[in-house]
Amino acid sequence: MFKTPVSVLVVIHTPDRQVLLLERADRPGWWQSVTGSQDAGETLEETARREVREETGLDAGDYALSDWGYRNVYEIYDCYRHRYAPGTTHNTEHVFGLLLPEPLPVRLAPREHLSFQWLPWQAAAEQCFSPSNAEAIRRLGTRP
Repeated sequence: MFKTPVSVLVVIHTPDRQVLLLERADRPGWWQSVTGSQDAGETLEETARREVREETGLDAGDYALSDWGYRNVYEIYDCYRHRYAPGTTHNTEHVFGLLLPEPLPVRLAPREHLSFQWLPWQAAAEQCFSPSNAEAIRRLGTRP
């Protein structure tokens, strides 16, 4: 079954703008926020809540999840194109934020991620391999 080329990106952060990053298991050294494709029948918010739970063990319902009101359309990396229907080259990513009261430990999905780290937003943006993820974190730095 192919992935839908619609996804969420969830920037998990604290009030002082520390950001959670996860290291991909399939690409060590590639750091990112929570991200994942929408399943059939899900709203984008449901996708965001599911992905946060699957990738971190956190229940987004316990914290402030917000739709940041913008999306990115980007070309799917060649190394991940096999996950999509033939001919699918672009993905639409909807950006959310999840505000936690402080940096919390997370329970990683071992097939997806190797480790996690909390960083100040500027350092987190620099660490991300994905330009759209880095841009979302930079926007966090300018949010009221």
